[in-house]
Amino acid sequence: MREFKVHELLTNRRGFVATALVGGAALAATGAGTVALAADDITAPKFRYCLNMSTINSSQIPLREQLKIASQAGYDSVELWLRDADTYEKNGGDLKSVRKELDDLGLGVDSAIAFGKWIVDDDKQRAAGLETCKRDMDRLRQLGGRRMAAPPSGATDLGPSGKKIDLDHAATRYAALLELGRSQEVIPQVELWGFSKNLSKLAEVLYIAAAANSADACILLDVYHLYKGGSDFSNLGLVPGTKMHCLHMNDYPATPPRDSIADRDRVYPGDGVAPMDHILQTLVRGGFSGTLSLELFNRTYWAQDPHEVARTGLAKMKAAVASAFRAR
Repeated sequence: MREFKVHELLTNRRGFVATALVGGAALAATGAGTVALAADDITAPKFRYCLNMSTINSSQIPLREQLKIASQAGYDSVELWLRDADTYEKNGGDLKSVRKELDDLGLGVDSAIAFGKWIVDDDKQRAAGLETCKRDMDRLRQLGGRRMAAPPSGATDLGPSGKKIDLDHAATRYAALLELGRSQEVIPQVELWGFSKNLSKLAEVLYIAAAANSADACILLDVYHLYKGGSDFSNLGLVPGTKMHCLHMNDYPATPPRDSIADRDRVYPGDGVAPMDHILQTLVRGGFSGTLSLELFNRTYWAQDPHEVARTGLAKMKAAVASAFRAR
């Protein structure tokens, strides 16, 4: 891994790292591996509960039916896959009607999934990727959404030289994506992908977000991806919670092992071995009070009634929160 330029982080005037350092200091004050507050001293924030449509295999369910499933299950919001909105439009649908249905159902669009290649080294591919991002942002804005995932799409492998993408270059590209987002009134959230050769570590997404030097910079984390990429959950205390609006909620089993575990192995929160209490408590101590979005790709769940999967997932998320912040 490249050597991080710590002095650049510390001179960031936008406050991303300053916020992280305050949170980290609060944890460090009691020594390594400990926390500053007892679990029963933490008040759970009023999280927003969100359904990421991969959980119900959205590619097989019409867009407007997805919304009904989320509403009937009791979610506050949805995390849409923008390719579903694209399919809806190509089949003659009008996004204004979807927006009205969202409003009628009382659902927010707290985030959205997109795959524009904003980060790649190839200039031509990156320019095309930014155009894709612009179209996705426009579509999302029409639906009432204001935040979009920005994963390292197109850069899951090493480059032709066998090297990872330079993090300073990635930060410059994220800054350009943020500028595009401002013009579209959408904030891209730089996302960690544990299976990628790039942006698979917590340290990498923190660096990129900080080095982008933008007040809008923020990160998108995922319980499974943190594990898959080898990040240590004890370092979540370095995450400035005010710079994270959404957490992808899921869990992972003890087997298969980390090197072979895949998206399809994700399970409901609380049904695996992730240190869920620690994850939620630590992020909340750091200031996180946003959206918990259930994102699963489990084929067993896909074979079940999507209404039941949505209801079960919401109950499991709420149980995980209750466990993390229960009175002792």
